[in-house]
Amino acid sequence: MLNELIGLIKEQDNRLSELSELLQMQYDFMVSKNLFGLEDLVDKINDCSKRVAEVELKRRNLMGEKSLTQFVSEQNNKELEKAYESIKNTLDEVKIKKETNDILLKQRLSFNSRMLAILNPSREIKTYNSYGSLKK
Repeated sequence: MLNELIGLIKEQDNRLSELSELLQMQYDFMVSKNLFGLEDLVDKINDCSKRVAEVELKRRNLMGEKSLTQFVSEQNNKELEKAYESIKNTLDEVKIKKETNDILLKQRLSFNSRMLAILNPSREIKTYNSYGSLKK
């Protein structure tokens, strides 16, 4: 069971590394404003995320109710600890890249919305309401 778990953790680490590379590509496409590249990348990211989830389900079925952290601390296996630290670092890297991409995407969308509002302003007449402020 221990060797199978180590194998699953290493496989999941490889899948997360692939996802990290895809997220880096997504960042590069957003910075260079390559919309067609971003569109092509969406399916690849979804497929990679599904593969990560499949390996995670296998690992959870193998371990049962125990958490990975608890299991690693109970076992005194250096290879398991090394694999656990590696997957933890890779997962942190993926989270940071995903958050960065989300922030950058929201920033771009906000900018585009403001530019559209400037270029195409509201056509309705501005009036004051009963409190003395403008209705929008």
